[in-house]
Amino acid sequence: MEKGISYLLEQDVIFERISKQYGFPIQPKRPQGFQTLVLLILEQQVSVYSAKATFNKLKTAIPDFIPEKVVVFSEEDLRACGVSRQKTKYIKCLSEAVLSKELDLESLAFKDAEVVREELIKIKGIGNWTIDIYLMFCLNSLDIIPLGDIAVVNTMKELLDIHTKEEMEIYAQKWKPYRSVATYFLWHYYLEKRGRKITY
Repeated sequence: MEKGISYLLEQDVIFERISKQYGFPIQPKRPQGFQTLVLLILEQQVSVYSAKATFNKLKTAIPDFIPEKVVVFSEEDLRACGVSRQKTKYIKCLSEAVLSKELDLESLAFKDAEVVREELIKIKGIGNWTIDIYLMFCLNSLDIIPLGDIAVVNTMKELLDIHTKEEMEIYAQKWKPYRSVATYFLWHYYLEKRGRKITY
């Protein structure tokens, strides 16, 4: 992380601007595995706080939160915990994929990012944003730019005056091989400017 910060400060003045205004970002970390992927599914297109509240209800209802228990938990009970109908299906699909060995979560830590992406994208309800965050938070991938993330997109629009994802993808090439660290800077700016704190 420190090496990435030093590199980016030399590569692009926006990171010096962010650090002078708000200090340096932290690297978000979460444990690898099933529970984090369920939480990421819940976080899709809703606030982190709302997703965490739903996740906590789920863990209260299913204290031993493992695929074997989740797969037999009824859709009605999932809905009663605040899980949408669509995300209920996604969580069930993930549970079934783990139980059937279609997805070996423990092996992901030993695979390249693109291989991890190929394996996770096969699971219904897991798209590129979810995979990007899992790679960054759980597998310590240092070169991910999640352009499906609204905070990243809005901050790049504001600070760089570029407005299409294609332009953003091209611009972010200059941040390689530390695009994840660049993302942490962008999130840091976005949150600090709005006076918000997030516990990852």
